[in-house]
Amino acid sequence: MYYKSLFPDPPKVPESNLHHFCFDRPEQQDWPDYTLFVNVATGQRRSFREFVERVRDGATALGTDVMQGGLGLRPENEELVGILSENCLNYIALVHSLLVITVPFALFSSYSTPYEFERVNSLAQATRIFTSPSLLPLALTSGLPEDRIYILEGEYKGYTSYDQLVSSARKNNIPRLPVRYASKDTLACLIFSSGTSGPPKALMVSHGNIIHAALGIMVYGMESVKIEEPTIWDSPDGLEVRLCVLPVYHSYGLYTTSFVNFLKRYTTVMLPKWDVNLFFDSIPKYRITTMSLVPSLVHQVVHHPRFETADLSSIKGIGSGAAYLPPQLAAQLCARLPGVKRVFEGYSLSEFISVAMKPLPGMLDGRAKNKPGSAGILLSGVQARILRPDGSLAGPNEAGELYVRGAAMVLGYKGNIKATRETFVDGWLRTGDQMRIDEDGVLFFEDRIKDTLKISGVQVSPVEIEDTLLAQPDKLIVDVTVAGVSGGRTSDEHIPRAWIVLSPAGAALGEKEVMVRLDAWVQGRLSRYKWLRGGIACVKTIPKSPTGKVLRRLLVDEYVKEGKAKAKL
Repeated sequence: MYYKSLFPDPPKVPESNLHHFCFDRPEQQDWPDYTLFVNVATGQRRSFREFVERVRDGATALGTDVMQGGLGLRPENEELVGILSENCLNYIALVHSLLVITVPFALFSSYSTPYEFERVNSLAQATRIFTSPSLLPLALTSGLPEDRIYILEGEYKGYTSYDQLVSSARKNNIPRLPVRYASKDTLACLIFSSGTSGPPKALMVSHGNIIHAALGIMVYGMESVKIEEPTIWDSPDGLEVRLCVLPVYHSYGLYTTSFVNFLKRYTTVMLPKWDVNLFFDSIPKYRITTMSLVPSLVHQVVHHPRFETADLSSIKGIGSGAAYLPPQLAAQLCARLPGVKRVFEGYSLSEFISVAMKPLPGMLDGRAKNKPGSAGILLSGVQARILRPDGSLAGPNEAGELYVRGAAMVLGYKGNIKATRETFVDGWLRTGDQMRIDEDGVLFFEDRIKDTLKISGVQVSPVEIEDTLLAQPDKLIVDVTVAGVSGGRTSDEHIPRAWIVLSPAGAALGEKEVMVRLDAWVQGRLSRYKWLRGGIACVKTIPKSPTGKVLRRLLVDEYVKEGKAKAKL
């Protein structure tokens, strides 16, 4: 059975550069100017009009020929700009400057270790990098000449900054470059994801993908105002004030702070990176009204000592995404916030920007159902089907793998034809998630078919951890597998655990010392959320099927059984 969104189809828009959708819509011409961004770390503010001017001047400095005072960036020269930075106002400005001249960009994690950065940059093949001063040493490991590396926010002696580029374009009166045409398939950016299995991959996201994802959110908003009175915001300007705590390099953070925030007038208050005390301090200081979180941050917030005493009275709305939010955690949050009726939740993937969202009560004349434990209903422009293991269509309420399609589905994985063919099948995206859809079109998550883990809303590849362990120079193991076990902040979040088979050198050293060395090796090479918090166990063999597929489930089940046995003692 095929399922189509209950929402009206998205509005028809001409193929064009994403810049026009974000800043040149007819209704925006009548917008009075307002504070668009605030940087918590510096107190810097930027208005909507100031931001747009900065974007255009930045695009001019980036795209103008070198002989005329610019950098001469052009997509036909296969330029690709890497961005390696904490959150800052210039991050968003640079993103939009590059969109104007249709030069794609790659978003690198600001938490990357040198090993991880080398790996993702080998996929992206950035020709230039904009970085923060604190991450400059990491950017320099890219192998690019120093004159191809720039400072994104602030200044650093010997390096050109984005601020200097903008100032130069203005001071020298460089003729402003027009917005370049972009088709629906023009590459906008690369985002890194593990997909349904394997090591990280570079997802190719187009201008059209982002536009249609935003249109799906826009239709949801249009239907919302039909059933709910407009919220009166308790803020100095009478506008919604949204707190951004998510990293912009993450797809959830990117879309909420760089694209969706231009669908209507509101202020975004930005934290450079997550800091729970700065989070609590910022809410009363800036009269924060709304925010987007991931379940692991919700868990951290509600269990923090300041949660019961902090001034949270201005908050009227909270959204949660990137992973499943347990109902009891959402209830804890709402119980402390009288102004919040519900937590807005949705289901999406890096490969498909917006798939589903929980509807408001009474939405679509009551046809849209918000059922407990559900992932929501399909957003506008999204179609879905559930397939059984044999490839046949599942019926209503029958679990199987979810496939989705629509204009928000990304183009594929850069330089990885095999993974693209395996994941994007006949115009459909294989999600790797086992779900069911009931008779009302409501989606329910059942289990993960894919090997990847979700930790703090970020995909983690067991294969990447396995490869890292096998690369340990002492050759202490001959085989390894990694899987997720319970122990995360939420019931849905699993943490990595490794099962290893010792080599003769490892056996001679002893299990305990091998585990210590492997643990230290992983912590030195991978980001903290990829560490083996689930532990390491020695086994004689890794169970595999006749075709060589690792049977991780057998090891996890045995681990759970052992845990239950110990609990009874």
